Amino acid sequence: MDTQGLVVALLDARGSFFEPAVTAFPGAGAAAWERAALLDPDAAGPDGSWRLDFRCFAVPRPGGRWVLIDAGVGPPRSPAAGWAPVPGRLPAALGEAGIAPADVEAVVLTHLHEDHTGWTQDEAGRPFFPEARYLVQSAEVAALDRADPVWDWTVAPLRAAGQLHEVAGEHRLAPGITLLPTPGHTPGHQSVLVEGAAGGGGGGGRDVVVTGDVLVHAVQLADPAVPYSHERDRAAARASREELLALAVRRRALLATAHLTRAFVEPPGPGC
Repeated sequence: MDTQGLVVALLDARGSFFEPAVTAFPGAGAAAWERAALLDPDAAGPDGSWRLDFRCFAVPRPGGRWVLIDAGVGPPRSPAAGWAPVPGRLPAALGEAGIAPADVEAVVLTHLHEDHTGWTQDEAGRPFFPEARYLVQSAEVAALDRADPVWDWTVAPLRAAGQLHEVAGEHRLAPGITLLPTPGHTPGHQSVLVEGAAGGGGGGGRDVVVTGDVLVHAVQLADPAVPYSHERDRAAARASREELLALAVRRRALLATAHLTRAFVEPPGPGC
């Protein structure tokens, strides 16, 4: 478990991607790869493979409640099972952090890819976080194909349970926790700004920007113009990435990353 200020990083899984890094990030130059190796050296696997983490984040709220950001790869039969290292260990990571599933009052889904929605339900098909609202951008739900397995795994059961809450645009979830639209990776992708005093506990400290998949590899930190082969709209994704990194620089915020092998990284400085 890694913690920065009020934000707790929860490692759900660790593994290798199904395609080489140079294929996943076409057009990245030698200088960007060299800098990426310094920023996140553990991401470089043998024969050019890409090692990555699958991580969620938790933010404390008053009264022992929590907000969770993303829901990991999930149990063995989750939609991510075709390519991600399931089962994830999020239940154990929550226990290590002293967080019970019933303590989670809200789950922010940055987007509806299978490696971010796995623990929306348990092995028995019940909502894993029984007391939580699940917040997702309405544009993300509207763009999801009904044939996508995440629809039946996440969207349909949460709607039936009255737990799916669709938001449109920037959304203030709670004092110090703001959802920021960052489309491109998917049409309704969102990131999260956690201000240093979030949660009302007087913890203070630096702001944290939880990136979701705006930034999936350090090569995109080295050169934000580098596209990712699985971005729905590369131009929009690049714009979102550049804007989010600029926000982090302005606020002197740390980046909380879902897939780098380091949970928290500094944003690039001017001229980087």
